[in-house]
Amino acid sequence: MRRRQFLLQTAGLAGTTAALGLTGCSTSKDVKLHLLVASYDKSIGASLSDQWDDIVAAFEKQHAGITIELERVSYTEIDKTLAQRVEEGRAPDIAQSNVFAPYAEDGRLYNMTQLFDIATQADFIRSFTDAGTVDDATYGIPFLASTPRLFYNKELFRRARVSGAPTSWDELRAAAQALRAIGVKTPYGLQFGPEAAEDEALSWLLAAGGGYTGELAEYEFVKPENAEALTWLRDELVAGGLAGADPVKLNRTDAYAQFLRGEIGMMIAHPMLMGAADRAKLPYAHAAFPKKDGGAAPPVGISDWLMAFRRNDHRKECGTFLSFLYSGKSALTYGGSQSALPVTYSASDAATGKPAEQPLSPFIEQLSNAQFAPVNMRSWPAVRGTIRTDVGQAVMKGGDPQSVLTSLDQSAVKADMEAATA
Repeated sequence: MRRRQFLLQTAGLAGTTAALGLTGCSTSKDVKLHLLVASYDKSIGASLSDQWDDIVAAFEKQHAGITIELERVSYTEIDKTLAQRVEEGRAPDIAQSNVFAPYAEDGRLYNMTQLFDIATQADFIRSFTDAGTVDDATYGIPFLASTPRLFYNKELFRRARVSGAPTSWDELRAAAQALRAIGVKTPYGLQFGPEAAEDEALSWLLAAGGGYTGELAEYEFVKPENAEALTWLRDELVAGGLAGADPVKLNRTDAYAQFLRGEIGMMIAHPMLMGAADRAKLPYAHAAFPKKDGGAAPPVGISDWLMAFRRNDHRKECGTFLSFLYSGKSALTYGGSQSALPVTYSASDAATGKPAEQPLSPFIEQLSNAQFAPVNMRSWPAVRGTIRTDVGQAVMKGGDPQSVLTSLDQSAVKADMEAATA
């Protein structure tokens, strides 16, 4: 799954506040819900495992007759494990994954109207529920949400005599040149390595007015704005050595580590970086990623998804648990050490309501404007894989952005056809 080496804590969850929601708080018989979630290495931050234990314990205490069988699978294996369980006819009741569209299209999932009351449905941030929608119904329930911003090392900027965050691409290039002049190894950390190149690329395409899809929400890579963005990166950033030695190999995890060591001057990053930077006592700041010609670009929306499977006919109980999970305004404790943003309006209000919680506010404020990759398309995992391996070639020496975009379009058409017959 994406973004995982710096994941610290979940957000947008009411770990202690129960809600009756659509489903009520009792059942006519004892029911066990199988909950499949991702686990994260404790060596890289506070594990979600302990929080899940607390949430499950609080839920079971308040909902007699429903028990939760919690299973943790490594975040690197969760998608594969879920797909295998579904194929074997052993789908869990509720699962966390990066993929939901195939299960929704196959009729395996409950949608949000079957799980939540109207008030709870309306509380979810619209941009995220739209991303979780397949055929006019929302099946992917957003979880571990994030939007990136442009992080920069304030001390390196001071030494390079750069007054503040760039507000256009010309200013970004000028800042990178100033950073290189004082010996910064990687002035801008262009993360085109295979871990999450699709997110970095989408940030630049959106900032130029492009993206991965067209007006009909179908893949459309060949558009002038996309070619313009990749050409600018090739000629104005990579060619001049302003994006480090080999951006095609720079993964997000490695970029974060290099930023913390003071080797990267600026880069796109998620709020998860704040806690690590605070602990490292690194002087940093962040700003909206700039549009090509100035102003704030639309932020890229990132999310994992929870989904409720129909297999065991536990709609009522799944709704009860999920309503408990997402209700209330005390969404654990928000702060600069957290890596995920709230996915409901009420939790967002709670997260920005106190001075001590302000570090997350700029990220939360851009949630409603977040734009997503086409995660609700069955073919997206295959297309994402092609982007990860191919998009970086467009910006390297001798790269041909138009040719790469044409190839991505062709690969997307093929992936769509294969997905339709799967």
